[in-house]
Amino acid sequence: MDDETKQLANAVLESIRRMAVHYGLWFANAASRFGVDDALVMEQEAGDRGTAILVERLCATLGTTSTEGVPTPLAALDAAQLQALVKALAVSWLVLDGVWFQAVEQREGMAAAKAVNDACWADFSPLEAARIKAAQTLPDTGGLDALAAAFAHRLYAAINEQRVFFDHDGSLVLQMTKCRVQAARQRKGLADYPCKSGGVVEYTGFARAIDPRITCECIACPPDAHPADWFCAWRFRIGDSAGAQAAGAVARGALSGTAA
Repeated sequence: MDDETKQLANAVLESIRRMAVHYGLWFANAASRFGVDDALVMEQEAGDRGTAILVERLCATLGTTSTEGVPTPLAALDAAQLQALVKALAVSWLVLDGVWFQAVEQREGMAAAKAVNDACWADFSPLEAARIKAAQTLPDTGGLDALAAAFAHRLYAAINEQRVFFDHDGSLVLQMTKCRVQAARQRKGLADYPCKSGGVVEYTGFARAIDPRITCECIACPPDAHPADWFCAWRFRIGDSAGAQAAGAVARGALSGTAA
């Protein structure tokens, strides 16, 4: 590769990086100013229009076409290739999450990194739920059935292993039976990463965006003790319960920026 080609190729990658950061900043600042719910409506409009424009422009630039909004080269891949690509992107998403955590931790310490992490989940979880809800045409008040269906389409679902089931009392339970992050720590002989505070924000925000009536209760999540066959577990119900109210209060505080 000659120098000019290398510089131009790096310019393409740099453009993607800046676009990703700028788009994320728009959503984060809209959520901060107008609230997450209104920001999700804005993202739906901006994201749909922006994606269509990007696909059209990239196809024209690269001399290809699109079918129903999907670039022809992507549509030509078979199911196995597309599944592999989805997994590769999900792993890359998790890697980017990790390098940001490490960058903040190295400069400001673990507590600061966890605070930024939890704040990011407060915005990202409702966004991911809203995108899944739209893509899978889930109803606005689909209840626990809709939530169970949505869990199968999270980015985490492509890289972790989870068990989702209805318990005897009618509540929905999610158990993370294989967690890529925690498994990597185990291989290195490290203790579990204490992810409970982020998990409360994440799962409460995700469930609420699927159906605002759903409450979330943490069964156990590191640093809590847990059995060998799962790392964390969460219970979801329609309406309030004693445990869910406590978990929901923490998450609502984080979503509104008032959490300690």
